[in-house]
Amino acid sequence: MFIESFFSMIPDSTSWLNTGNNGWMLTASTLVGLMSIPGLALYYAGLTKRKYMVNAMMMALYAFAAVLVIWVLAGYNFGFGTSSILEIHGYYILGIPAPAMSGTFISGQAIVGPQHQALSIPNSTIMFFQFVFAAITPVLLMGGILERMNFKAWMIFVPVWSLLVYSPVAYWLFAGGWLNQLGAVDFSGGYVIHVDAGIGALAAALVIGPRIKEEMHMKANNLALVMLGLGLIWLGWDGFNGGDPYGATIDAGIAVLNTNVATAVSMITWMFMDMKFFKKPSLIGASVGAISGLVGITPAAGYVNIYGAIIIGIATGIVPWIFLYKIEPKFKIDDTLGVFSSHAVAGVLGGLLTGVLADPVVTQYIDPGLTGAIYGNIRQLGIQAFAAVIVIVYVFALTYGILKLIGVFVPLKETTEKLRIGDMAIHGETGFEMSYPPSSAEIERFTREEKAKKSEKKSDNK
Repeated sequence: MFIESFFSMIPDSTSWLNTGNNGWMLTASTLVGLMSIPGLALYYAGLTKRKYMVNAMMMALYAFAAVLVIWVLAGYNFGFGTSSILEIHGYYILGIPAPAMSGTFISGQAIVGPQHQALSIPNSTIMFFQFVFAAITPVLLMGGILERMNFKAWMIFVPVWSLLVYSPVAYWLFAGGWLNQLGAVDFSGGYVIHVDAGIGALAAALVIGPRIKEEMHMKANNLALVMLGLGLIWLGWDGFNGGDPYGATIDAGIAVLNTNVATAVSMITWMFMDMKFFKKPSLIGASVGAISGLVGITPAAGYVNIYGAIIIGIATGIVPWIFLYKIEPKFKIDDTLGVFSSHAVAGVLGGLLTGVLADPVVTQYIDPGLTGAIYGNIRQLGIQAFAAVIVIVYVFALTYGILKLIGVFVPLKETTEKLRIGDMAIHGETGFEMSYPPSSAEIERFTREEKAKKSEKKSDNK
């Protein structure tokens, strides 16, 4: 009796903790993490040429790890911290890139953004949840520059890009920064993740240059890996969109249902487009259609009803298809896997349709007062368009500049000699050792050329 009385007098320092919300958020985080490793790693490995499979998986694996390191060192606080290093007339422009690693911090209540949004989960949970979003963004981007980027340049690019591009955009549209203050919304990353990735891929492809001329075509080497990767990505997206209410809420359920409806509609619509214009439904086409639907519903998932999800699904099954096959080829930029069309175009489309379709009956559970144009608030569409333009310009300019600077110190593109051999020359191993051995002539030529380069360097040093 005495012991019970004694402990009842001690204040509960974790009264803010909701274990149900925390459990769902840890689960959602893991689902999103699986979308990158192994989801996208397998998906891209299946879509790329066989001799680049290991390179695709290594680029994804490295990006996942490198982003986590920069995230705890500076990225999280830069994107979601409560302090602002730059504020103009009450608008929060930039957070402070500072470490988030102390025991006191990671065990404390999550307070997010400059407007101090208090959550019922600890900082450790929200940090990990937001990390898997940050990590998947450069992994998506890499689809535009596969089959030619120098791995050493990629190692430098990923943490720098994540810190200087991803975190600021997240601060503006996820954490209550200036675009949020103007009224722009992005439920789960249509702009922050997918426009970032798609525009970043376009800028990177422009700076790095095209693949070897005879390889400038897509040649999927393993459709089983494509299907396996797609399944992990699709179902992982339940955590992607279902986790953004930051708890096991009504809106989380709505977001998950909308996500799957829009994706199914988009995939089927894309399949019909393929049948109409290419005469056959393809697995690759269906997979891209599904991903376009996932992207398109992401900014709207917790704001629209099922009718809205269906409209978004139809739109993302048609518009990105047109961009991928009819418009993007005219750019003369080698976007290897069409990341610009399936992510940037679909992301902008979903963001704009959020401004049209946001249903106040749904938004009352997550953002009371948010209303789309068809419910009388035409201004929301204009705000969504403005935010899209800002993100596009910022991401393109920073990505272009970062790569140009890296290129001064490290070649951005692998040598033609290495690219002709592929994984064996870049990583010393291949995805299918028995079925893809480089010819002895290729290995001998590569060895001779490498020795000649070393001899030239020694001569120059003397």
